[in-house]
Amino acid sequence: MDFGFTEEQLQIKKAVREFALREIAPYVAAYDQEERFPVEIVKKAAAQGYMGGVVPVEYGGAGLDHVTYTLIIEEISRVCQIVGCALSFPSGLAGSAILRYGTEEQKQKYLKPLAQGEAFASVALTEPGSGTDVAAMRTTCRRDGAYYVLNGSKAWISFLDVCNWVLTFATLDRSLGRRGICAFVIERGTPGMTFRPYTHKLGFKPLCTGEVVFEDCRVPVENRIGEEGQGFHVAMCAVENGRLGVAARAVGMAQACLDEVIAYARERVVFGQPIGKFQLVQSKITDMVVGIESARYLTYRLAWLKDQGVPDVRREASIAKMVATDVALMAATHAVQIFGAYGCSGEYPVSRYYRDAKVFQIVEGVNELHRVLIAEYTLGYR
Repeated sequence: MDFGFTEEQLQIKKAVREFALREIAPYVAAYDQEERFPVEIVKKAAAQGYMGGVVPVEYGGAGLDHVTYTLIIEEISRVCQIVGCALSFPSGLAGSAILRYGTEEQKQKYLKPLAQGEAFASVALTEPGSGTDVAAMRTTCRRDGAYYVLNGSKAWISFLDVCNWVLTFATLDRSLGRRGICAFVIERGTPGMTFRPYTHKLGFKPLCTGEVVFEDCRVPVENRIGEEGQGFHVAMCAVENGRLGVAARAVGMAQACLDEVIAYARERVVFGQPIGKFQLVQSKITDMVVGIESARYLTYRLAWLKDQGVPDVRREASIAKMVATDVALMAATHAVQIFGAYGCSGEYPVSRYYRDAKVFQIVEGVNELHRVLIAEYTLGYR
């Protein structure tokens, strides 16, 4: 593995950092407090080509390699991981499944505007009674001529205020388990699909998250993604490709925690000297540095393996996601502790990092699940 970045990659990294500091940093505290998704900022980033990611150029993307894409998401998330989330969607959770399983018409209609920043998407997979256990979903679909009729509900679905379409999943027959699941794209405003946003979330506050309810929702057959019964594979494609983006976002936010701590430890004076001189503070900083470098290596390695065309990187995706998000929480916890009472206020961003870091351990598969998956992949059970 060669992580010696090309001159072009270093220039992109520098340009993204400058963009984030100029266009995002001055506004992030306000829109986080207001729980408002920064559409205008994401569109500015898309205009710079930062939303196209690894999506091929013919489908509106930037056609980047995975390592360069990872650098972009990490640098954006070093300032705001919510913007990083939006920019990762075309290459990850929302777009990857369309790219792999969608028809040419579906790619042009749904993926292309998404990659160009002209549209947003939601992915509705989790249900009130089945998050980790996808095969146990209760949302049903039945064929009715040229349509499928969906009934059920999804929970903890984001981008509900801005999405133009929803990628969702339903079962033809629960007795078939994963073999009965189908995937669909449902356009906003389709009769029978309603959104019920949650309020007062712990973290990820700018994302409008809530329930998606289907009540005799009629979806055209041409909006099915993949074949009947292929929905489980579509879902796994989405979440597995999404994990690279989650890991990159977590690494970026962990680095932001370290950036804040370094500045504060140098300027905060206690007992006549900067707190950075105290060994207990130094120990926490060492934990942060080692953890971040380890998580960054695992994330870059996952991206590199994808660029090498390695066909199965599911274990590596779980490792990167789990380690990066665990490190993000550790870094945020240490940051708040070093800042003391100030870390519990909105005066410094570490309180926001702390709230978001806990959520990171839950999205894209709870970390307890990834511990099981990593062992089962290693033992050959999967």
